[in-house]
Amino acid sequence: MERSARPRRNLRALLAPATDNWLSRGYLAVVAASIGFFLYAVHLSPDPGFAAIWPVFATAPLGMAALLLAAPGLWPDWLGTLLFAAGAAAAGLVNATVLGMLVRGLRTPRTRPTAH
Repeated sequence: MERSARPRRNLRALLAPATDNWLSRGYLAVVAASIGFFLYAVHLSPDPGFAAIWPVFATAPLGMAALLLAAPGLWPDWLGTLLFAAGAAAAGLVNATVLGMLVRGLRTPRTRPTAH
């Protein structure tokens, strides 16, 4: 059991910056709202229009990969929608982790070496 717990701990430590500050949490909320709007527009709205643009903009630059992954014509519609939503969520999580690491770096006081 020791062996299986180690990768989980490493993943938790890697993703901790995505949720341990308010800026990253707020960003994840924006990403979740944009994906929710996309799913609403695709499944419940009579005309989804350019609904995919909101998750792509919210998760840029990695969100472009989600858009390319779910390109129309490659997959059935339901699978393309699922791949796009999952890709945008993963891109948002990666971006939130990077944002959290940036916040941690800015918060940490740096000590200056003293002159002799």
